[in-house]
Amino acid sequence: MGEQTLGQEQSLTPTPIDPPPQPPSNTPAAAPVIETTTVANATIAHVSPTESELSNNNAPPPPTNPTAPPSKIPLRPRKIRKLSPDPAVSQPQLSSAAITEPPKPTSSSNSSSAAKSASRSTKTAQQQQQQQQQQQRALAVPRVVARSLSCEGEVEIALRYLRNSDPLLSPLIDIHQAPTFDNFHTPFLALTRSILYQQLAYKAGTSIYTRFISLCGGEAGVVPETVLALTPQQLRQIGVSGRKASYLHDLARKYQNGILSDSAIVNMDDKSLFTMLTMVNGIGSWSVHMFMIFSLHRPDVLPINDLGVRKGVQLLYNLEDLPRPSQMDQLCEKWRPYRSVASWYMWRFVEAKGTPSSAVAVATGASLQHHQQEQQQQQQQHPSQPQLLDPINTMFNMGAACAWGQ
Repeated sequence: MGEQTLGQEQSLTPTPIDPPPQPPSNTPAAAPVIETTTVANATIAHVSPTESELSNNNAPPPPTNPTAPPSKIPLRPRKIRKLSPDPAVSQPQLSSAAITEPPKPTSSSNSSSAAKSASRSTKTAQQQQQQQQQQQRALAVPRVVARSLSCEGEVEIALRYLRNSDPLLSPLIDIHQAPTFDNFHTPFLALTRSILYQQLAYKAGTSIYTRFISLCGGEAGVVPETVLALTPQQLRQIGVSGRKASYLHDLARKYQNGILSDSAIVNMDDKSLFTMLTMVNGIGSWSVHMFMIFSLHRPDVLPINDLGVRKGVQLLYNLEDLPRPSQMDQLCEKWRPYRSVASWYMWRFVEAKGTPSSAVAVATGASLQHHQQEQQQQQQQHPSQPQLLDPINTMFNMGAACAWGQ
């Protein structure tokens, strides 16, 4: 009965399909464990699978024989990149050398970098030395505080200072008469006159200015309210262009609005005054410089855009080219704080060379009779130049007008 039941149970258990061949072993196979259970007078045998059978069903058995044949799946060979044909050098050394070793600089790059660093250090040392020299000069030479050129004895002080600071000016100071600054027009009248003379020869400007004074009822009547009351048609009848009429009205309007005033202009420093006056339409840097020198009698004004002053500097220092306005400050640094007086002698120097300029006569507000006397003296000294006087004056005024703001 037990064998029949065992045979039935074995028939019910599925047999494994084509199990992998097991190598012959001397160890006897473990016998299956048979458990019997009696249920209702029937005996059922449970056959527990052995460990070898469980391992055969779940996973392939590990090779137990070291001489077993290799697996059917071949191993993929590792790729090795050869960087050098030299077999004596190992691969890790080559790769690390190729990656981590930076290129070595050549001797030419080293020399150029060394030269650049040396030049920079030399320039820095020179700049420091120049700064030290300037500081020593500033400490050694006491600063001269210039007063208004209309103050008594100030022009003589300026001439002595210029003789010592620039010996090349001494012959010019000896030859030409000392300048005088005795014009005391009000600032508004002087600025109005400057606008009327713009781009005109002295004679034509004087004619228009005389008619303008008559229209205003005299020089005392040239005030902002009177100028604003004049229409462009009235100004055009006396020879004032429409653009100049707008310039005059803009100046008078800024006075009326309180932006400018005679007292404020007189008390402003040079830099602030330059900024405020160039805000007026038709008044540029050249006009402001002329106004500061000949109306306010400021001592240290250098008209860098004036053609006569630039030409005088070229002749004085024997320069090959006419100095640019940006070079004038450096060339005339030794004239401080009396650059206004030195500029006066540049105009006289150019006139003595045969190129008369009306810039000074226009800006000073000199009388027509005084200017005619100067023209007669120049004609006696240079009789061949009378017919060229007006064209040259016109050229100077046109060159000066380049600095006027539009």
